[in-house]
Amino acid sequence: MKKTLYFLIAMLFVSCNFSEERKGKNNVESSIEKQFPKLEPNRYNVAFLIMEGVYNTELTAPFDIFQHTIFRDSIKAMNVFTVANTDKAITTFEGMRIIPDYNYLKDTLPKIDILVVPSAEHHLDTDLEDKAMIDFVKQVDKGAQFITSHCDGAFVLAKAGLLDNSVSTTFPSDIDTMRKMFPKLDVRKDVLFVHDGKYITSAGGAKSFEASLYLCEYLYGKKIAQSLAGGLVIDWDLEAVPHLVIHKE
Repeated sequence: MKKTLYFLIAMLFVSCNFSEERKGKNNVESSIEKQFPKLEPNRYNVAFLIMEGVYNTELTAPFDIFQHTIFRDSIKAMNVFTVANTDKAITTFEGMRIIPDYNYLKDTLPKIDILVVPSAEHHLDTDLEDKAMIDFVKQVDKGAQFITSHCDGAFVLAKAGLLDNSVSTTFPSDIDTMRKMFPKLDVRKDVLFVHDGKYITSAGGAKSFEASLYLCEYLYGKKIAQSLAGGLVIDWDLEAVPHLVIHKE
């Protein structure tokens, strides 16, 4: 009987200590202030909208191009950062885990000059039902200078109504699907990217590099774009890239 009593007392003591230790750990974690990226002044703020199932290439290709602008002299370079609907790490389609810089559902975000929408696994279905995400894109569009999409990221722009009066493109094998889903849109084939007003939509994949280099050439000139391309061992000649620029009167 005494052994049983001693055992119960010992277990209660261990349980209490574990509870206090866990409580202390939670207090420490809750006291850690979230660290936001340092955004340099006088730069373009470029936000990358990420979510579960985002594809690596459509994210990293433009991210690499735009981030490398900070190593070029005498230009208005770019601050690059990620935004998502969570503080937790998201997992890309290929399995890479990324901790978002900002949670657009609760954080105070900096002014976004350029929004990049990479493709994600469910951009043709359930992601388009995410009202908070679509509303976020609409809100950013009000103040952004450019909105760019890669591959099926164009479906997000279309769902948000951003492409209603614009020519666009998307991943080659999904063009017919986009036309059926959004029958009033002018979706083009046989081009790697389309620039219409503030919107740049691209076929995605490795060709996301081309669309990103085009925006850099548009903003900084051919010499800077070629320098950025050279730094990533990419042959860059805009005239050799099938693309479409819409000039509106």
